[in-house]
This record gives sequence, C-alpha cells and structure tokens, in this order.
Amino acid sequence: MSEIISKQQNELANVIKRYAENDGVHATAIPSLFFIRRSDVSGPSYGVYNPSFCMVVQGAKEVWLAQERYEYNPAEYLVSSVNLPVTSQVIEASPDVPYLGFKLEFTVNQILEVLRDSEIRVGPKENAKRGMFVSRIEFSLLDAVIRLVRLLDNPKDIPILAPLFTKEIIYRILQGEHGVMLEQIAIEGSSAHQIKDVIEHITNNYDKSFRIEELAEKVNMSVSSLHRHFKEVTAMSPIQFQKQLRLQEARRLLLSESTDAADVTFRVGYESQSQFSREYSRMFGLPPKEDMKRLRRQYDQSISV
Repeated sequence: MSEIISKQQNELANVIKRYAENDGVHATAIPSLFFIRRSDVSGPSYGVYNPSFCMVVQGAKEVWLAQERYEYNPAEYLVSSVNLPVTSQVIEASPDVPYLGFKLEFTVNQILEVLRDSEIRVGPKENAKRGMFVSRIEFSLLDAVIRLVRLLDNPKDIPILAPLFTKEIIYRILQGEHGVMLEQIAIEGSSAHQIKDVIEHITNNYDKSFRIEELAEKVNMSVSSLHRHFKEVTAMSPIQFQKQLRLQEARRLLLSESTDAADVTFRVGYESQSQFSREYSRMFGLPPKEDMKRLRRQYDQSISV
C-alpha cells in the first residue's frame, strides 16, 4: 500500500477502536454502517451477507461461498451484491493488534440512483456474474470511507452528508475493475436481476418447499437458464441455497431459544429429523445436540477469560 493509503487506514482504525471498544459487531449512528472487532482468531461463523461493502482495516479474513474462498486484508475490499449464505472466519488477530472490520450495507435502489445520476455507461445485459468479489482498495474509495466515518464525531451532519458519502462509495465501486458485477444486479431485465428476485423469494420462504419450474416461471426463465444463472451468481443450486438458509436458521434457533432439535426440524422446513441431523452434521461438523454443547462451552470459556 502507498504511504497515503496507509495513513488513511490508520485513521480509520483509530475511529473503529474508539467506537468498538469490545469484541463484537457494533452498529453506529450512521444507518447501515457497522464496525467489527475481534481480539483473536475465531472459529467459523455462519450467516447471510446482505448486499454490502466490507473492508478489513486491520488483520485478515476469509469468506467461503459454497466451495469458493475469498480472502481479503487492508489492501482489499469485499462486496456482496445479493443476499448470500456464507461461512466466514477471522484469520489474523491478536489482543495487541485486533481484527478491525468495516461493513456498509446498501440497496439495489441506491445502486440505481447512482447509475441514473452519473455518467457511468450501463453495459449490455450480459450473462449473470458472481454475486461476490474482492478488489484492491483505491485512494478515492478509501477517501470517501474516511469522510463517512468522520461524521460519527459530528452527528448533526449525518442526516445530510451520510447519504452523499454512501452514494460516492457506491459510485467508486461501480467505477472499479469489478463494477459490472454490482451494476448487473440493478439492471431490470438482466439475468442477474432476475436471479436476485429468485434469491429474495427463497430467502423469504426458506421453510417452504418449492418446485424449480415455479421459480423459473416467476422470473420468465427456462428451468435450465435459471439453474445456470443461479449457480453463476451464488456458486450453488437453488436447493443448496435453501438448505444453507434452513440450517443456519436452525442453528440460530437452537442457540437462542434453547429448543430441541425435533421442534426446530419442522420449523425450518424439514420433514425428516434424521435427514435434518445428517445435513446439520455435514455443515457444522457435529449433530445438533453436540454442536450446542460445543458452542455453549466456547461461550463460557470466553466469558471466563
């Protein structure tokens, strides 16, 4: 990294340290902006990445989308253009030099607004591209990020200036080497935009069964085109996508509500408890009951440290 970018990174790290004094994910006074802090290398974390712009300000992180691995550090940033179930892990952190992360969520409408108001030439409606990418950080993008986080020290300016700086951040991403991968999601009629609609439908109805023919009809695609474009965007099939959502929600319910696996099996849409247990073990490494014991043991250990 250049000296000027290193200076910006240091300023950003200092802001995050002030507003995220403890480990965890911290909401800020700026809507859709979150800071993350970790003092040690964590185990895998499972969740859904909303459309968002993510930076590692200090440390390093890896994200798995199906079988694809994305690693990024302070010289890079990651963008998720649609809702994607992922496995993530901090791979570089210590108490003295904690992992520091920055996450800014955005919407398709915000992308459209930038495209309408700028001179960015919208490309042809190409075949769908992956809904996640890593790219190198540029000075102009990092400068917009710095101006956004500085607003936390001047909260009265947030309602007026935060939307402008967020818009600039999206504009800089669209101008970058992988900008078309973000642009495609917002272009109505593109295959990626159609897949976004399918993703939203599955996400909102993850606990219900569906026929692939019905999904294809919803977005005016053939079954083969839907399969091909869905896998191009998400790196998995619609059924695999739904399965990850179900299992992630099952794990959340087991941990937060202390309910039993039999109840959760049916709440997330499974009809067979044995199938649920088998697929849960395959994803998380242990059957539900043993996994809960492990997670609670890890939590107790973290509290006692």
